[in-house]
Amino acid sequence: MPARTGEQYINGLKTANNNVWIHGKRVTDVTEHPALRNVVRSIANLFDLQHEKADKMLYTSDTTGDKVGLSFIAPKTKDDLIARREMFTEWARYTGGMMGRTPDYLNTSVMAFGTADSFFAQGDPMFAENARNYYHYCRENDISLTHTLIHPQTNRSKKQSEQKDPFLSARIVEKNKEGIVIKGARLLATLGGVTDEIVVFPSTLNKAVSEDDPYAMAFAIPNNTEGLKFLCRESFDQGRNQWDHPLSSRFEESDAIVVFDNVLVPWDRVFVGGSSDICNRTYVETNAIVHMAHQVVAKNTVKTEFVLGIILSIMDAIGIDVFPHVKEKASEVMLILETMQSHLFRAEQNASLDAYGNMTPDFAPLNAARNWFPKMYQRMVEIVRILGASGLMGIPTESDFEAEDIGELVHRYTQGANINGYERVQLFRLAWDVCMSSFGGRQALYEYYFFGDPARMSNIYYDGFNKEPYKQMVQEFLSRVKTADHNYARI
Repeated sequence: MPARTGEQYINGLKTANNNVWIHGKRVTDVTEHPALRNVVRSIANLFDLQHEKADKMLYTSDTTGDKVGLSFIAPKTKDDLIARREMFTEWARYTGGMMGRTPDYLNTSVMAFGTADSFFAQGDPMFAENARNYYHYCRENDISLTHTLIHPQTNRSKKQSEQKDPFLSARIVEKNKEGIVIKGARLLATLGGVTDEIVVFPSTLNKAVSEDDPYAMAFAIPNNTEGLKFLCRESFDQGRNQWDHPLSSRFEESDAIVVFDNVLVPWDRVFVGGSSDICNRTYVETNAIVHMAHQVVAKNTVKTEFVLGIILSIMDAIGIDVFPHVKEKASEVMLILETMQSHLFRAEQNASLDAYGNMTPDFAPLNAARNWFPKMYQRMVEIVRILGASGLMGIPTESDFEAEDIGELVHRYTQGANINGYERVQLFRLAWDVCMSSFGGRQALYEYYFFGDPARMSNIYYDGFNKEPYKQMVQEFLSRVKTADHNYARI
C-alpha cells in the first residue's frame, strides 16, 4: 500500500483497537474518545497533506514503484536532503511546530537503521535482515510509529540491574524458539495510543553496562500486540473549541507509560537481543541520531518562525512596536531564527556520504542546535508572556462575544490599536495557549528534555568536542609574544 490517506490512518486505528487507558478507563475507540480524537484528526490531516502536495511530500519507491512518504527516503544527494527537509517543513508549518512527534521524526530513524542493517548483524545476521525488512515494511505501508527510550524514574542513582524490583523496567525475561518475551515498563511514548506500531530502542544518551544486558534490546511490534498497554497521562485537550484553545484542541500529543505484560516479540521483529555494547553504539554508528536531528532542527526552525509571528502580531495589535525595549525582545527571537536557519544550511551544505551510502548531514551544527534550542525556547515563550502581559488574562471566550447581553461590550473593551476586539482576543488566546496553558507548559518541558537532560547533553557535547586546535591556537599566540619580547629586548 503506498502513502496513506487520513481516512486509511483512522480506519487502521479503529481496526487495531489498541489497549489504551486514560483517566482510569479503557478506551474503546481512540478515534472518537474526547481526549484523543482531535489529535487523531490532525494526524489524519498530515497524511492527507502528503497527497495534496505530492510533488513536495512523496517520492517513488525503488522497490514497488509506488508513491511513498518522502520522510522515508534514503538520501543519496544533497538535493535529496533539501527535498526531505522541505517535506519536514510542510508538516511542521501545519502544526506551527507544536507537534514534536509527527510521523516524519521516526521515519528518518527507521530509514537509518534499515540502511545500516550490517551494524545489527553484530548480534546476529538475522537482525540485519530484520532491520532492512522493517524499513521497507514501514515505508511501503506508511506506518505511523511511537517509540520508547528510557526506563521508569525509580532510582536514578542505580543501574537497572541494581533496582529493588528488577522487573520495573522492561527487560527480556525469556528467549524461546518464537522470539523474546518482555516484561516491565518503558517511558515515554508520545502518541502511543494513536499510532500503528511501537519501536523500542535504547536511550540516545544513557549508556548501559554488561550487567544490564537483559534491558538492552531493540525491536518493533504492532500497538495491539497481546499484553501491551498504553497508560496515558491526563489530557490537556479541555474539550473546548478551536477558537478558545487553538493549539490544545488540535495538537495535544498524548504521552503514555508503556507496559509490557509478558509480551512476545517474534524473532523477525528483533534488532538487538540483549547486548548493552551494541545498544550503546546504535544511534551514533547507524547515523540515526543525525537524521533524526535533521528533522528536529527543521521542525524547531518552523516553531521559532511561528512564535516570532505571534510576538510580532501582538506588538502590532496593541501598538507596542514603537518601544525600544519591545523591539529588543523581538530581535532576540529573530536572532534565534537566523541561527537555526544557519545551522540547517551548514548541516546540508557540508553533508557527505556515510559508510552505508546515505548522504548524511554534518552533525556538528545539528548537535549544536539540539543542545541550544531547548534553552532558547524557554526564553521565547517568556518573551510572549512579557509582551502579552495582562492581556493574556483578559481573554474572554468566543461565547462571550456571541452573548446577546454582553457581546457588544466585549467587542468594545477588548479592541487593540490596529485590530478589533474579536481578532485581538483570538490572537491573545493563541499566545496564551503557547505560553501559559497546560498545553503550553507541556511544550516548554517537552522541548527542554527533547533529546535528554540538557546538563548531560552538554557534558557529552563537551567531551566529544575537539578542543585541541583552540588550545594550540593560544599556545602559538603566546609563543609569538615571547619571541617578540625577546627580539625587542635584544634590539
